[in-house]
Amino acid sequence: MAWLGKRRSALGPAPVSGRELLLVDLDGVVYRGDGAIPGSIEHLNRAAAEMHLGYVTNNASRTDRDVAAHLRSLGLEAAPEHIVTSPQAAVQLLERTVPVGSLVLVVGGDGLVDELSKAGFRVTRSAADSPDAVVQGFAPHVGWEHLAEAAFALAERPGTELLPWIATNTDWTIPVARGLAPGNGTLVSAVHTAVQRLPVFAGKPEPAIFETAFGRFGTRNALMIGDRLDTDIKGAQAAGIPSLHVLTGVDRPKQLVAASADMRPDFIVASLNDLHEPYPLTEISPDGAARVGAARVRMIGNKVEIVDRGQEPINLLRAGCAAIWASGLAIYGLQVPAELYEDHWR
Repeated sequence: MAWLGKRRSALGPAPVSGRELLLVDLDGVVYRGDGAIPGSIEHLNRAAAEMHLGYVTNNASRTDRDVAAHLRSLGLEAAPEHIVTSPQAAVQLLERTVPVGSLVLVVGGDGLVDELSKAGFRVTRSAADSPDAVVQGFAPHVGWEHLAEAAFALAERPGTELLPWIATNTDWTIPVARGLAPGNGTLVSAVHTAVQRLPVFAGKPEPAIFETAFGRFGTRNALMIGDRLDTDIKGAQAAGIPSLHVLTGVDRPKQLVAASADMRPDFIVASLNDLHEPYPLTEISPDGAARVGAARVRMIGNKVEIVDRGQEPINLLRAGCAAIWASGLAIYGLQVPAELYEDHWR
């Protein structure tokens, strides 16, 4: 295997080239913990001068005003109308399900209550009030008593229709300063176990939150930027738009190499510093070998072979993903060298 390739693949346009709208995840893309991720503010503000930006979040605990204020404190040019939340998508689903003015039992925080109130719905926290629907989202204070009220309201009763149940998102985890904590998906699962049915979901990876964004900004010519394959990237595919995975958040090279067909991004970058840079094209040779830059990876049966490391680890990762994805083989049956998914970006 050579360290220096004799030939490099051609460069294509930058990931943002020709886009009218960027949809940007927050945790792991814009910030991590309390601080902005290096490069994110500069390059997102640059993009905002050229196209629409929508900040898309599954976190239902904050209002769009609070999120916008947080982003402005980091240096972004953000207003509430730039924030697309799972509660907003949930309310749009609810409006198609029950009449405006209906009483809704809320499991969650201010983000849900605010959007429901703005849309004209009444809110309760008690199943004893005979609500017309249940809407569930994440908030740090949600505990057993809140989940129990949802279960009481959603219990099947002979002779009556099942109460509508909408959940903002399915995220199993949520990144916080100390690491990954249980997310809304775990809380929904608790209620699901009690009532033996599932809600309708509004947030990523479901199309509803993307449709909310397309409607607000008036275009579907969009690129989704995210750090999670099962929400950001899978959601972009379901919505029919390209996606960019950035290695500053949750999913790492090992998850990228193993990504199923519905979770494979169109672009892989180390950070948002690469957002406006020409992106190397992937060349697949007749023998199934993939070249990106000077890096070259090929398949020999179920064995993944690094033919040329090239000079840039990110191109080796891109080439490895391309070769494995093009093979059509299940990742658990492959022999993959650890060097291919070594994490240089922690």
